[in-house]
Amino acid sequence: MNQSSSQCLRARLCRAPTLVMPDAFDPFSAKLIQQAGFEAVQCSGKSMAAAMGYADENCLSYSENLELTRKIVNAISVPVMADGEDGFGNAAKLAQTVREFIHVGAAGLNLEDGVLNAWDTPRAIIPVERMVEKIRLARKIAIAAGNSDFVINARTDALASASDKEHGLFEAIERSNCALAAGADLAFVTGVASLDQARQLRDNIKGPVSIAAGLPYNAQAFTVADLSNLGLARVSLPLLLILGATQGMMGALDALKPKGDMAAMQNAGLLASFPDFAEALRGGEGGSHAN
Repeated sequence: MNQSSSQCLRARLCRAPTLVMPDAFDPFSAKLIQQAGFEAVQCSGKSMAAAMGYADENCLSYSENLELTRKIVNAISVPVMADGEDGFGNAAKLAQTVREFIHVGAAGLNLEDGVLNAWDTPRAIIPVERMVEKIRLARKIAIAAGNSDFVINARTDALASASDKEHGLFEAIERSNCALAAGADLAFVTGVASLDQARQLRDNIKGPVSIAAGLPYNAQAFTVADLSNLGLARVSLPLLLILGATQGMMGALDALKPKGDMAAMQNAGLLASFPDFAEALRGGEGGSHAN
């Protein structure tokens, strides 16, 4: 277990400035996040799935997610928040999920009210009563596992899935407050497409608020600095590194085609230098969160 890491993450979420958490998809990307000076790492099921070659997030199995999270935790020394998706099944499976993510050293996990499906389609959401039951059970299991500080990030897809965005925003606020009252530490609302929506969440949710940025529906709407200025507790960046890696690899491959001149590519900044690459591989060594 890793209660000290959970304590660190929980404490950090309660103080300014906004905690910016780029999402890792493998141990190397996690090392780069830590080396860049970020204080915590979020695991992204979508990015993990993409790195595995899957077109959809729901193709990533629970065991694959857990094992990648374990490797990420062991690669770095900053807190790691796992992507617990919808709990991966019934109550017994949710209990297993919480126990096993604690066992591999995660400091916390996302737990959502959406039904996992293709990542770019609206998700159905479960009744709020079931979401509350999930949060209560997750907290109970974390305490029983010896980590009462395990951070539960309650995600609601109520806004993202709503055709009427005004009603969806209202429902997201209601669900977030119910989740916080049930034992969640953080309210994570997806589908936020404007600063006004983010401001309304901040003003009406009775606890720390998190949103995801850099997504198709909000990448042009606001910056991370804009969200930090609102005083949100946390901003995650689910696609930052997988998009950056994709663009970098496509650019390198395209540049290679004419002459195959890797020296020119390095000189043009299309490739990391060999010393920088070696330093990146060394970065974060000594992660020791997991049992």
